[in-house]
Amino acid sequence: MASLGTIFQPTFAPERLRWAARRAEAAGIDELWVFEDCFKESGIAAMVAALAATDRLRIGVGILPMPLRNVAITAMELATIERLFPGRARFGVGHGVLDWMGQVGRRVASPLTLMREYVPALQRLLAGDEVTADGRYVQLDAVRLGWPPEGRVPVLAAGEGPKTIALTGTVADGTVLTTGTTPEMVRSAVERIAAARHASGRDGAHEVVVFTHAEFGEGAAERMESEFDLWNLSGERRFAATGPDAEIETTVRRFLDAGATTVLLQSRSHEPDLDGYIDAVGRIAARLHG
Repeated sequence: MASLGTIFQPTFAPERLRWAARRAEAAGIDELWVFEDCFKESGIAAMVAALAATDRLRIGVGILPMPLRNVAITAMELATIERLFPGRARFGVGHGVLDWMGQVGRRVASPLTLMREYVPALQRLLAGDEVTADGRYVQLDAVRLGWPPEGRVPVLAAGEGPKTIALTGTVADGTVLTTGTTPEMVRSAVERIAAARHASGRDGAHEVVVFTHAEFGEGAAERMESEFDLWNLSGERRFAATGPDAEIETTVRRFLDAGATTVLLQSRSHEPDLDGYIDAVGRIAARLHG
């Protein structure tokens, strides 16, 4: 079944998170995702707090920057979370913002090579395998988790450019498409992912998670313009779901028809009424699942 969620952005104070998660659960929303933007809030700490504050809500992190995180540490954290909250956590990894990676001395020369090495190693560690790797960026010597997850943990990877999107289809269990993606761009990405998976001999389901700006009510489109500027979005990427509930629902269904499996509605970065926004997303969830 298609999933609808929203995002707790790191522009909101961390102490608001647990309340927002409880509000999202009460509103009937399927998922709440957090970011790990440098240098604001920890994605791992935030998702654990949200999971502990709720009972059924799925919590995602999109994304954990691979250059910042040794793959063994990431595997340890993800395995622990999965054992504490089985089936409720959703994990995405990605290149990270290259300038931010440069600020901490972790910018890599080939982000594609890093993803090609990192994601399979993370998957194998989470599967309980002993992993030895001698790659350009990932080096492991007979590493095995002491407490691997008891079930399979999908690893999602974020992509934007065509090469990265194709690679997510080759190595990951799902793809995360960032804010500024249109339904037409989702359709193109799904086709590219399918071709890459076929070429690499992979089969089975592949998740597609898409973030989209959304603003409710009269004047919504006008209010989004400054948010687009804040995100440096231009051209077709200045896209949002806007207007009354029926129009928001229509846009969400366009994403789903294009091949998305999860749609995450993202508020303005400094949304003045976060509780009201969460309730509005809950209304869209009810329309989709009703």
